[in-house]
Amino acid sequence: MTNFKDLAQIRRSHRKFTEEEISPEDVQTILRAALMSPTSKSQRAWQFVVVEDKQDIDKLADAKDLGSQFMKGAPLAIVVLGDPQQNDCWIEDGSIAAISMQYQAEELGLGSCWVQMRGRGLADGTPADEVIRGVLDIPSNLNTLCIIAFGHKADQRKPQNEDNLKWENVHADKY
Repeated sequence: MTNFKDLAQIRRSHRKFTEEEISPEDVQTILRAALMSPTSKSQRAWQFVVVEDKQDIDKLADAKDLGSQFMKGAPLAIVVLGDPQQNDCWIEDGSIAAISMQYQAEELGLGSCWVQMRGRGLADGTPADEVIRGVLDIPSNLNTLCIIAFGHKADQRKPQNEDNLKWENVHADKY
């Protein structure tokens, strides 16, 4: 197991994956991290759709115009959903679950990349959420926050360089 300090330094977004499938055990471990993530008032109101079907992943990649085409090479995508009527912190709770999955994937030696879907869409005005809802039969009360693409890394990324940390963005006591 990698200590968290090192894990935070080595976790980078990966957009290139090998064709190797992710084991069911690793998928379960990734989902376990999401299901254990903290939520507002312990509501645990998020929902996750695990997508391994290549055609569905390709359709999800086309849900917005920019920044999602790389998903067509991913063997696994997990859609993070929330119900704004049930939980006013659905965005925050979903974000915590999403990054928890990404850190867990990194600890397993897998790559991942967040694909923003909330507030995004196609040039014709179709919201990404509407496209995703149609592909995966998602109920109308749920909104899509993001999709996390996962896979075995096909590229190497250097760890975060500590010399580039923006400590000037940290303020003590007052801004």
